[in-house]
Amino acid sequence: MTALKPRTGGQILVDQLVKQKVEHIFCVPGESYLAVLDALHDAAIPVTVCRQEGGAAMMAEAQGKLTGRPGICFVTRGPGATNASAGIHIAKQDSTPMILFVGQIETGMREREAFQEVDYRAAFGPIAKWATEIDDAARVPEIVSRAFHVAMSGRPGPVVIALPENMLTDVAAVADATYVEAVETYPAPAQMADLQRRLSASRNPIAIVGGSRWSADAVAQFARFAERFKLPVVCSFRRQMLFPADHACYAGDLGLGVNPKLLARIKDADLVLMVGGRLSEVPSQSYTLFGIPGPGTELIHVHPDSGELGRVYAPALAINASPTAFAAALDSVSPPEDLPWAAGTAQAHADYLAWSDPRAVTNVGPLQMGAIMQHLAEVLPDDAIMTNGAGNYATWLHRFHRFRRYGTQAAPTSGSMGYGLPAAVGVKKLYPERTVVSFAGDGCFLMHGQEFTTAVQYDLPIIVLVIDNAIYGTIRMHQEREYPGRVSATSMKSPDFAALAVAYGGYGERVETTEQFAPALARAIASGKPAILHMILDPEVITPTTTLTAIREKAQAAAR
Repeated sequence: MTALKPRTGGQILVDQLVKQKVEHIFCVPGESYLAVLDALHDAAIPVTVCRQEGGAAMMAEAQGKLTGRPGICFVTRGPGATNASAGIHIAKQDSTPMILFVGQIETGMREREAFQEVDYRAAFGPIAKWATEIDDAARVPEIVSRAFHVAMSGRPGPVVIALPENMLTDVAAVADATYVEAVETYPAPAQMADLQRRLSASRNPIAIVGGSRWSADAVAQFARFAERFKLPVVCSFRRQMLFPADHACYAGDLGLGVNPKLLARIKDADLVLMVGGRLSEVPSQSYTLFGIPGPGTELIHVHPDSGELGRVYAPALAINASPTAFAAALDSVSPPEDLPWAAGTAQAHADYLAWSDPRAVTNVGPLQMGAIMQHLAEVLPDDAIMTNGAGNYATWLHRFHRFRRYGTQAAPTSGSMGYGLPAAVGVKKLYPERTVVSFAGDGCFLMHGQEFTTAVQYDLPIIVLVIDNAIYGTIRMHQEREYPGRVSATSMKSPDFAALAVAYGGYGERVETTEQFAPALARAIASGKPAILHMILDPEVITPTTTLTAIREKAQAAAR
């Protein structure tokens, strides 16, 4: 037996990432993990150096979201870790596999409040799936292997691993861990037979898909199942890439500002098949769509984590299975001869097409967002990846862009501002050959806008559409609804984003009218550089269906 070669903890750690076939690492460097940076010097893993830890964590999260393998991020201790916490929270609520490695003080300095000391188990325990600290170099393979298992299996989520400085320089002779696959959970044949029986007895069923643990094959398999059953399918909030929008069974998405006809259809259903998702606050319409714990309709809930089954809604049939395994098993389920809901499915798709037609919507001001969305639909390839953060501007993307393929959407179900730009950097690094378009509001962009220079540094020609209405639009909308006319802390003054793009080394243009957009987009793409189109939107255009003035006047009338 060959003797094991002694290595530093930092080298052992990097070797484990190689064993796990990690293809990208995002980081903001810090002196607390210099031994890891040194080991990465000779490793065949590209490292993307970011400008702020929150952006780095969001890049890693976006990769985890689209690949199903943990996105990897390294940050330094104290403020580096707390800056990264926004990305950890996104990964938790979005069920995304991710591992954050955090530099830590030497073990001998613990509990003295040393420089930048933080108890990471306590700090990240509530928002991570697992938070731990390695204090023995010989245990690095064990802990990293477990981290990959935890991050990917069951309901995926983020893992935080603190790395004491002395552990990274300590030497140990230890074997590497083996490659980790997610633990798969499969539906039982009896459960699939029960599903078939319940669907056959139904008169008005509907399916809702969401969550993670999907794949392109699983999406295609579920679409074939829906086609055989003529079953209407709804995507959960910001999970629109889980079912092709041009499929005859697609009924729309359960997000913010949902189609009223879709809500009525779901409420009228006598059977709901929920696959992969949790029906949290936004898709459940603030937990009003179904009763709790009894949903008031026959619920079949499929989820990879048994802890989510019955956690909020009590299902008539609970299936502990990943969406990939469940979708693969659907070929065994045969439709009944009579499909009494088929006509309703066709109407549901027609309702979706009418609701998502940008040509049917006009707004005040010289920049027409409906026309913008229509042009994007005409010129973007089907595999274009769309990213966004949080804000009312995202309504235009979610309502009017028709996602047709898996792996084309990166958006935070947690509603985190600032996500769209770093997510675009992360996915463009992953898929350099694909078009990546990021939607951002003026406030949203400025949360992590400095990562635009990361795109410039690594020659990642993303397209960023900054929708500038000079306000924190979502907050202002709620402010006018609850306290009409009493504007407070929601006005903004932003920089010239086009000039900022040029200053960073990218391409920038200002777009004030609808007619300016198409040629500006063409020039931005032709530049071959990361680009920002600074789009000036009238602040009255708060949603596709109403204005700030209309909201204010309605609230004032109700108060009288």
